[in-house]
Amino acid sequence: MSNVLNLRKILLLFGDIVLLYLALFLTVFFDFPQHVLPFSILYFFWLIIFYIFGLYDLGAIRIRVVLYPKILGAILCGLGLGMVFFYLVPLFGITPKTNLLLNVLIFGVLFLIWRKLFGFLFSSRFFNNVAILSRDPQKIETLAKEIALRPYLGYKLTATFNDGKDLLAKIQEKKINALIVAEDFETDFDLLENLYQCLEARIIFLDWNQAYELFCEKIPTAFLQKKWFLENLKEGERKFYDKIKRGQDLILATILLIATSIFWPLIVLLIKLGDRGPVIYRQERIGKDRKPFLLFKFRSMNVDAESETGPVWAKKEDHRVTKVGKLLRKIHLDELPQMINVLKGDISLVGPRPERPEFVEKLEKEIPYYHVRHLIKPGFTGWAQLKFRYGRSVVDSKEKFQYDLYYMKNRSLFLDLGILLKTFQLFFKKEK
Repeated sequence: MSNVLNLRKILLLFGDIVLLYLALFLTVFFDFPQHVLPFSILYFFWLIIFYIFGLYDLGAIRIRVVLYPKILGAILCGLGLGMVFFYLVPLFGITPKTNLLLNVLIFGVLFLIWRKLFGFLFSSRFFNNVAILSRDPQKIETLAKEIALRPYLGYKLTATFNDGKDLLAKIQEKKINALIVAEDFETDFDLLENLYQCLEARIIFLDWNQAYELFCEKIPTAFLQKKWFLENLKEGERKFYDKIKRGQDLILATILLIATSIFWPLIVLLIKLGDRGPVIYRQERIGKDRKPFLLFKFRSMNVDAESETGPVWAKKEDHRVTKVGKLLRKIHLDELPQMINVLKGDISLVGPRPERPEFVEKLEKEIPYYHVRHLIKPGFTGWAQLKFRYGRSVVDSKEKFQYDLYYMKNRSLFLDLGILLKTFQLFFKKEK
């Protein structure tokens, strides 16, 4: 099933590439060959912009209030990049003023039509029928709700079975494409025999955890057993990956520090003019193997923010935040000093969010298995940070922990790169 979803994303990307060149052909019909190379370079960066804006997230396709601003923002960024590319770096001897604008307009129309067509086809016409086999009503209800929330993935819950009796006949009658098994068939030999007979139906078999992970891109902690951690968190096999990742962290953190260094004097000046307090804020956090370290940030709160209350969860409208701090937080510039932590090796660029020791102690008591997130380095950004809002409670932390486990299970250089690129979305998102 995951391969099917990946194929849909590839189809979406392939369609975009075709439309880019179709728009170029319609724009410069008589001079197409001369424009192919420079526009191909430009289109490569456009596709990266589309990815950053989340235009290959299948969930964004069906929601107008999400899709339209993303398309508009991505295309305007693409137009701005095209202007810089052709006018400030004139390497190809062409300055397509009218053609660039016309190309953007034609592609924008085609792009919107393609997205709407794609969403219509895979949300309404090309459903795969899914069945759940389980004796646990809570498991059925939980997964049924998640499938119903994501029709854009192209799956429809068609049937539920509470036993394996006549299973093959039921699957054939309901035209099931995928069966989610939420029972332990390894010790239930009758059920195992019924499942074995279903091989001739040529359907996809998934256990409950696999299905939940596929649909939700997180791990269902409420139903996990210790066996899952032994099977999926194979940290001993990732030593080479960790070394490559460390090299990547050093290179990218250095580049980010150099690229943003021009903003640092202005930030320092604004903070000093605001209340004359210290510029850098150091806060104790818990890192890999529960080792504490000091996290660096540009100070965005009052100097004595927690003098009376002690450590408390951050709030959406936090009165402790200074006027300058609100601006820094809005565009995430307060996070820049964390690159020093990356260079020191306290954190990685990608990983679970490092929490304060006071919160970790409480969360480890209230959230099962929470301590395992300390098997890897925390991160400047991460899967949970992209998928869920800023954590402000134990409930929020429990939800984010499910995304942390997904990252720990699936982490790779490719996933890290995708997370880093999508982190740029945060500059265009309002805090929830």
